[in-house]
Amino acid sequence: MQNDIIITKINLILGGSVMAYKLEDWTKRIRNRSDMSGYVYHLTRGNDSLETIDVIIKILNDRKLNGSTTNSGFIVGSNKAVCFQDTTTYGLCQNTYHEQILRSNDKKLKVRYRPIGLAFEKTYVYEKGGRPVIYEKTEDAKKLLDKDEWWRIVNFDLSNRDQIIDWTHEREWRIKGDFEFDISKTIVVLVNNKTYKKFISKVDKNILQYIGGIIVLDPILT
Repeated sequence: MQNDIIITKINLILGGSVMAYKLEDWTKRIRNRSDMSGYVYHLTRGNDSLETIDVIIKILNDRKLNGSTTNSGFIVGSNKAVCFQDTTTYGLCQNTYHEQILRSNDKKLKVRYRPIGLAFEKTYVYEKGGRPVIYEKTEDAKKLLDKDEWWRIVNFDLSNRDQIIDWTHEREWRIKGDFEFDISKTIVVLVNNKTYKKFISKVDKNILQYIGGIIVLDPILT
């Protein structure tokens, strides 16, 4: 991508070279940290016609995550994008709990996501075009990026102490457009034993055979 090339050129100018290391060393580094993960997570929610579990099953059957828009997912610009969180499983639990607290304090807030979704290796999403978002004031970021890259912008503004805008705890990644995936690269994320049993009872057994695994979040947080 053009903006990645620009950033690389800046690094070369400032540092002379870009520090790089092998995948094995990168993996070891992540495993030695409690605040980093080799996976990114996409959480979802139910809609008017489907429960959240049914949404996940449909996504698995379709092998595709549909990109969000400005109206459905706060995406800047005309391009759709699929959103992920670059966090640990514990951080994921904290983020979903934070969402619950926000909604309990303000009933008008929409449900952004539930603690149910999918996880993918970060390298896999990167190869598919996924990149970290750019946290900046939206209007300032628009001046720095081509219009076709605005999907990477997430508004960030600490200037008004009565109206803080900060979503950096999600360490968000995005993929432009829709995200079609290999079912074997998918790990299903479920909230508790109840949703696990419900998922197992409803999902096609062929899907269950080929997914990469299942994570249940409740024991992690409690």
